Amino acid sequence: MRESVRDRLLAGYDGTADRDGVSGKRLADRLAALALIGETEDGGVNRPGFSAEEKLAKEQVMEWMREAGLDVRMDGAGNVIGRLEGKADGPAFAAGSHVDSVPNGGNFDGPLGVLSALEVVEAWKETGYEPPVPVEVIIFSEEEGSRFGAGIMGSQAMTGDLGREALSALSDSDGNSLEKVISAYGTSMDAFLEAARDPKEIGFYAEIHIEQGKLLEQAGLPAGIVKGIAGPAWLNAIFRGTAGHAGNTPMIGRRDPLVAAGRFVHEVSSLPARFSDTAVATVGKLNVSPNGANVIPEEVALTVDIRDLDKDARDGLVRKVRETAELCAAEAGVEVELNLASSIDPVPVTDEVREELAQVFGQAGIRPMELMSGAGHDAMILGRHVPMAMIFVKSIGGISHNPAEWSDLDDCIAAVHLLKRFAEKRMEKMAGDEG
Repeated sequence: MRESVRDRLLAGYDGTADRDGVSGKRLADRLAALALIGETEDGGVNRPGFSAEEKLAKEQVMEWMREAGLDVRMDGAGNVIGRLEGKADGPAFAAGSHVDSVPNGGNFDGPLGVLSALEVVEAWKETGYEPPVPVEVIIFSEEEGSRFGAGIMGSQAMTGDLGREALSALSDSDGNSLEKVISAYGTSMDAFLEAARDPKEIGFYAEIHIEQGKLLEQAGLPAGIVKGIAGPAWLNAIFRGTAGHAGNTPMIGRRDPLVAAGRFVHEVSSLPARFSDTAVATVGKLNVSPNGANVIPEEVALTVDIRDLDKDARDGLVRKVRETAELCAAEAGVEVELNLASSIDPVPVTDEVREELAQVFGQAGIRPMELMSGAGHDAMILGRHVPMAMIFVKSIGGISHNPAEWSDLDDCIAAVHLLKRFAEKRMEKMAGDEG
């Protein structure tokens, strides 16, 4: 019988980190409760954006928010905002993440960020701490993008970075338009667009997230400081040749687009190192047409995912990938069509914020290791408009987007304490600035 999420979390937890109002058992209970919503046979979760399961998870957290004394609302984009008023008015200190998942995803990607932020509020309630400025715990909608192929939608709606035309073009794999889906969810396209807020309402955003990599584990550290979020650029390539019979078409003179695409994929893997130590390029999706075992392909379509923390290096890599595609096509005697489908600028964390985090880590006796985030997060969207910080939590084996995804409770609670202390220091600064 598979060990429950709660039992596994608590098995190695001795409670010594339960101080200053923070409770490991409470966090474990809540992570375990969300793990049951959309649970899969092998212990993962299916909670697509704007699904009944995702909404149920939000409603459960909303109940916990109210019990913690927060005023709770859901905006037209399905984002949940739990608000705690401070000693004075002014821009809020916000923290959170998401509760939607990829298909058969893990139990920490997203929920840990939401529940950690809520745990900080619970700790303040138990210790009688009154924040100097308003505090918001936020659950963003459709962060993963697994349903509509367009992630970080809730945070983009909140910052006003989405338009009606782009939203109207979206549909899921079943052919349901976004407008139809959100109508069944209880909102509308007009309400979705009205979720945009005045940027001045939020003065700072912080997010705890699992690392989704092995660097913290290799360093023996429970948590680390994110120095920036890489900007992704997606380059679509379509190689076109001439279809033919695999047996009757001589090798000489063939116009095989898969030969060009295959060489291109191989060449792409060697390009990032020429531009920076943090650049990456990945071909994870490739469609061959007509895709017959005995047919020379007519067309091969693929997407190259290119990312780096340095925008100039990332853009230089994009140009080199383009040149490589054209060279591979020319040498194989085929054509190639290239289209930059999307390009999002990297979002660095400021030196000031990283220094503040380093001080907090040092006070906790944790070496302040800095890491780059290669994945996109809601913090990337908020970070375009307001100062932001991210704390990564150690991922066992670096596994993510998988039922085996795991972070030990000791490490999760260590991150909660770090967020709590950082939030208190940052809010004092925010209150001083307002004064």
